Amino acid sequence: MIKPTETDFPRLIDIWEKSVTATHDFISGEYIKKIKSLLPEFFEIVDLYAATISEHGIIGFSGIAEGKIEMLFIDPRWFGQGTGKLLVEHAIKKINATQVDVNEQNTGAYKFYRKMGFRIVSRSETDSMGKPYPILHLSYQPSGTLNTAKS
Repeated sequence: MIKPTETDFPRLIDIWEKSVTATHDFISGEYIKKIKSLLPEFFEIVDLYAATISEHGIIGFSGIAEGKIEMLFIDPRWFGQGTGKLLVEHAIKKINATQVDVNEQNTGAYKFYRKMGFRIVSRSETDSMGKPYPILHLSYQPSGTLNTAKS
């Protein structure tokens, strides 16, 4: 696990774009382009962490702010190989980040977070930019805790 710097931003943006293209087919290309242009600003307001493999460099990253996983993106070539799990476990155990928002249409991400112990606590009809992409607000609830929200 490393702390990316501004020199890593091009790689993080590349990972973000590839990951979003692979998992967010419900979002328009124009909207993706708009968010992509804002990423350097977003990177400045979160604590970034990156998973690396020596011969490949950065293969995934997370962005954490105020106890919330604001970003989690993995290079699609590394999907299903434990990178997301590593980053989420780091966020929970080392940073106490226990909240995350997921696009409702991104069923793969929702299933991943459920498997990691997150449960729905609320839902919004729009995303943080007011677009009609419903958001599921999740909270980490390890096994054995009471969950009163429908999941």
